[in-house]
Amino acid sequence: MINAKLKPDWAGEDFLSQIVNVLIQTKPLYNLMKLQARQVLIKTAEKNGVQWRKTCQELDKAGAKELLESVTNPNIQYPDYYQVPFHAYDEGNLCWLAAFEAEPATKAMGLRVWPKEQITWETAEHRLRSSFHEILGKYCPESVENVLDIGCSVGMSTLPLHRYLVQKYGHNIRTVGLDLSPYMLAVAKVRDTQGEIAEWRQELAENTSFPDNSFDVVTLQFLLHELPNKPSRDIFQEAFRILRPGGCLAIVDNNPKSEVIQNLPPALFILMKSTEPWSDEYYTFDVENTLKEVGFDYKITLPSDPRHRTIIAIKP
Repeated sequence: MINAKLKPDWAGEDFLSQIVNVLIQTKPLYNLMKLQARQVLIKTAEKNGVQWRKTCQELDKAGAKELLESVTNPNIQYPDYYQVPFHAYDEGNLCWLAAFEAEPATKAMGLRVWPKEQITWETAEHRLRSSFHEILGKYCPESVENVLDIGCSVGMSTLPLHRYLVQKYGHNIRTVGLDLSPYMLAVAKVRDTQGEIAEWRQELAENTSFPDNSFDVVTLQFLLHELPNKPSRDIFQEAFRILRPGGCLAIVDNNPKSEVIQNLPPALFILMKSTEPWSDEYYTFDVENTLKEVGFDYKITLPSDPRHRTIIAIKP
């Protein structure tokens, strides 16, 4: 049965959404919700075999801090939208705690996609990545040599993408992970123990220094829900510029039409909105039409799991 609603009632201008926003803007309540959101993730993780605290301790000792300077672009000017609290961190992604906790948090979020199934985080992670890869694989160019993962964080999306494409094409592929947080990139470099990724680069996704027609595939994996609509559109425009003709832009993110997301219990959607400041913009953003306006040949939007959708567009 297809859900007729285009978005959750708790997002956008709906009455319920406005009530939730008032609660979030009440500072004592916000601080409580932020703390609770983090505890929900940690509890989910450790209950299901994700060693949250141990992982953070190991990353703290793994040499990431010594790499910070080498991955920092001194010319970066952080946009205002990136300097607000999100993911329960006052500094957003610009701190070590966010970078060290990104891996276990990602594993915990994967488990929450299938909350009623008794599965390991490894199974959830495999499902999450492979469902996206399967759709992407149907629209990739015949030849792929250069790949860019925008908003790569600590590489949880980048490494599986790279390995999938190497296996699919049977030859070495140059994959670049791009992010705005040098803390995330330093951890990504530490996690990339075999040096599989050609470069971990700090740049603005909406204004990179790559030449025109540089990449065969560009991905935005779980990034758009963290952005206002304007930079999202600018990133589409930049992706259009740096993709070669016939190149593929693949997006995977929260699905506004997902019955699971639309029917989240109030406690959970309030927690979600309290840590995702651009939720209202994301859940009312017409991604497909924006891609067309930028110049892409929009191909398809498919549910890739119970909570997420994959969107594919090609540069003519």
